Amino acid sequence: MAKIATVITNLFEDVEYTDPEKAFKDAGHEVVTIEKEAGKQVKGKQGEATVTIDKGIDDVSAKDFDALFIPGGFSPDQLRADERFVEFAKEFMDAKKPVFAICHGPQLLITAKALEGRNATGYKSIKQDMIYAGADYADQEVVVCQDQLVTSRQPDDIPAFNRESVKLLEGK
Repeated sequence: MAKIATVITNLFEDVEYTDPEKAFKDAGHEVVTIEKEAGKQVKGKQGEATVTIDKGIDDVSAKDFDALFIPGGFSPDQLRADERFVEFAKEFMDAKKPVFAICHGPQLLITAKALEGRNATGYKSIKQDMIYAGADYADQEVVVCQDQLVTSRQPDDIPAFNRESVKLLEGK
């Protein structure tokens, strides 16, 4: 089964982490949370979820994982200010490993300059940013691009996001 790197920090959108994490684990995959330092606790912006970080960004390599998961909320915007997370995300895209980004998650991929020529979606407030980054933006509940990138717009899209993400992992 797949080992999924999950980049996450404070103010993530609670259900955009907890629901996909459950779907990945229910399908037999391992989810590893990554932030600046292991052992730190990060909290969701709705106050419903608290996550204890498994690994610090300096202790991981994209080579150690099969896929990358980027939950939404304010977390991706904070993470993209740190070049280590940007480079980490770019390595997954360049290696054609599966990447799952929901809501504001594509912000990290925008900064990594990894959306050019990709079909993708994201939260409506980052639509123009995604277009400027070269993405072919589609206002759909889920967009799968080149059997690698799965993106969704918002919490209402989670069932489709989970379905397509788990389905993509089955083929790997």
